[in-house]
Amino acid sequence: MAVKRQRKTIRFKKKCIFCKDKTPIDYKDIDLLSKFINVKGKITSRRVNGNCAKHQRKLAKAIKRARFLALLPYLAR
Repeated sequence: MAVKRQRKTIRFKKKCIFCKDKTPIDYKDIDLLSKFINVKGKITSRRVNGNCAKHQRKLAKAIKRARFLALLPYLAR
């Protein structure tokens, strides 16, 4: 009778780059905002990009504002 072993995966907690570098989140900074959007045009989650909750909320609001002003696309084609 074979015994299955469960492997423990070690997950590293990513640090929030906005807390670390004290960079402001601005809706006009398209290069910065486009790093947090995936290929389909969706905003990446906190777990994926490693932001804290405070900065993720500010980031989402800035991305939505940039989309409304047509600086970023809603959908990727």
